Amino acid sequence: MPSAASDSQKIIAELEQKLRVQAADITRLKKQSRSLERENESLERKAQSLEAAKRELFEQLRLLIENRFGPSTEKYNIPQEDLFFDEAEALVESEPASDSDDVPEDIADTPTKPDSAKSRTRGGRLALPPELPRVDIVHDVTDGQKHCHNDGTELVCIGEEISEQLDIIPAKIQVIRHIRRKYACKTCEDGVVTAPMPSQPLPKSNASPNLLAYSVIAKYVDALPLYRQERAFKRLGIDLPRNTLARWMIQTSELIEPLIEQCRQHLHASAVIHMDETTLQVNTEPDRKASSPSYMWVQRGGPPGQQVVLYDYDASRSGQVPTRLLENYQGILVTDGYEGYAQVVRINQLTHVGCWAHARRKFVEAQKVQPKGKVGRADQALSLIRSLYAVEQKAKTMSAEERLALRDTQSRALIEKLEVWLTKSLNQVPPKTAIGKALIYLNRQWPKLTVFLTDGRIPLDNNPAENAIRPFVIGRKNWLFSQTPKGAHASARLYSLIETARANGIEPYTYMVEVLTKLPSLTTDDELDRLLPWNQGETIPV
Repeated sequence: MPSAASDSQKIIAELEQKLRVQAADITRLKKQSRSLERENESLERKAQSLEAAKRELFEQLRLLIENRFGPSTEKYNIPQEDLFFDEAEALVESEPASDSDDVPEDIADTPTKPDSAKSRTRGGRLALPPELPRVDIVHDVTDGQKHCHNDGTELVCIGEEISEQLDIIPAKIQVIRHIRRKYACKTCEDGVVTAPMPSQPLPKSNASPNLLAYSVIAKYVDALPLYRQERAFKRLGIDLPRNTLARWMIQTSELIEPLIEQCRQHLHASAVIHMDETTLQVNTEPDRKASSPSYMWVQRGGPPGQQVVLYDYDASRSGQVPTRLLENYQGILVTDGYEGYAQVVRINQLTHVGCWAHARRKFVEAQKVQPKGKVGRADQALSLIRSLYAVEQKAKTMSAEERLALRDTQSRALIEKLEVWLTKSLNQVPPKTAIGKALIYLNRQWPKLTVFLTDGRIPLDNNPAENAIRPFVIGRKNWLFSQTPKGAHASARLYSLIETARANGIEPYTYMVEVLTKLPSLTTDDELDRLLPWNQGETIPV
């Protein structure tokens, strides 16, 4: 018969076995619990990711709708409610900025005050320019009406009523005959003298300087493609095939190349250069598909009254292009946020300046997608950027030293406040939202955006380059592409000369006629220099 001790051991063994089983169950349950927790966390992360993706898609949709159907201006709404940065407005002296002060002059659509010559009449119509020639057409009453109907006394003219109509003479085609007289001696057969032929822009062509200038301006200013010009000439009874016109464009661009190089030397002597690029399709670029994007690069700089705008074509958008275009340049380079400029900045040790207009544009997009009627972070950033531009508007006519002093007393405090807000907001906003992308861009560009506080010559944005590239973009919408790289280079040279003339207030057709008439006979750099737009004497407003 088993002893009591043996029974106790069995009971203890059974209890230990049960405890081990229970411990194993508990361990298994804990593992299952942790697995469920991880699954829940994963599901929560997925839910958050889906929610963020949904928010991003909705923002993109709202932004696309806004860009498609909304106004294209970059002006933004300033809510009536108090903003986070309202206290910063006190740093801008005296009266509040006008509605156009929150954007640069070239973006704000602010009408200028008409001069006395163009003042509006009572009916609201602008007076016709006094410099236009007048043709008088006198309207008189009949001889029978020049006597009094009461007593027959002859009437006396006591005045005139004058009304003006604007008239236009359509393009007129004519042929210029160069008649070169020849002289010879009556007594011998030697010594025939013939009057020399004036130097021509295209010696083997029958195109006059006027006709070449007309076609160049039609394409590169009025965005009229060559095939449309061909039709227009045909209506006037002249057969000028587009391939002939295209050949003239290339030959004209080669003629003006020395003048372009003079402009380049002048540009690279300036303290500040603005730079930007845009796409261009070239159909027959070697070893590339026709659909591959090529690029038109633009540089702009120079003092007021001596502005230079240069276009350069290249198939690449790599950092090697600005390095080539800015070879040996030492100074200040203003660009957007494209990292391709870093190479030339490093090699040439340039001062690299960012663009506040680009930074602001990101917040304008974020403002468009935020809930209507609500004040968000985009409004807070835009309010302060508006104040920065208000300071710049006041400094517009100041010297570089005076502008720097004003920035130090007013703009620096605004920048410090924005930096504190930026640091705080970066940790509170999802990075893939519109406001998140705007904050990330601002943070990444911050060193370049704040360098303007160190030099009064540095501008706040890159709008001069964007304005310079706009005529090319408008033209591209009409002629769509260049057929060959040679044609793209030709367009770059012609755009350069035309836009340099316009930047200096010179009427482009008049200037192009002057260039094509005089340039063929010039031989020295001094003569070329006198042909630059700012050396043309009195400017003609464009």
